[in-house]
Amino acid sequence: MSRFYASIKGNRGIATRQGSKGSGIEGHIRGWDIGARVICYVDDNGNDAIRITLTGGSNRPSSIKDLGTFRNPL
Repeated sequence: MSRFYASIKGNRGIATRQGSKGSGIEGHIRGWDIGARVICYVDDNGNDAIRITLTGGSNRPSSIKDLGTFRNPL
């Protein structure tokens, strides 16, 4: 079983990906001017962590606002 798992659905159906403790997993879902980047990883204490960032979408893909990092246990 994978440490991290992601799925996404678009006009060509569903695609899934797996991530390990070493690789983590990352996704950037976006429109032209706004998007969200989600990164899942294992922190230095061995806890699952998720970082969520708003971006400027495809037009400006760099991060524009960090919404926070959340860890398990919450």
